[in-house]
Amino acid sequence: MNQKPSNAFIAASWFALIVGMGSYIIGLWNAAMLLNEKGYYFTILVFGLFSAISVQKSVRDQLEGIPVTGLYMGVSWICSILSILLLIIGLWNADLLLSEKGFYGISFVLSLFAAIAVQKNTRDVLQAEKGSISE
Repeated sequence: MNQKPSNAFIAASWFALIVGMGSYIIGLWNAAMLLNEKGYYFTILVFGLFSAISVQKSVRDQLEGIPVTGLYMGVSWICSILSILLLIIGLWNADLLLSEKGFYGISFVLSLFAAIAVQKNTRDVLQAEKGSISE
């Protein structure tokens, strides 16, 4: 199936990614925490985004018959789970209001989901264009 995603879905995915990452980073920028804490939470965001995209790419490659090593697939999954656990542990032990903890959690999850959707859309668009060229 070489169906291109709609422009509305592509735009919504990018919008969700920008809103999720933007709100998380703006929240960190304005947070009353030490710089090393801000660095911890920022690193978790970047680590989570990279690992979520790696999982999506690995799963998609496998479905399309592109070889993926079990080691890379396993490391991608472990890193995705680890980024979520590190955020949970960090927020659990942070001296923040419950509403702030929820804010960081929701914007983190939104960012991960949106990164996966953007990556999927990118692959779908490329595959649809490749399919239309060969027809």
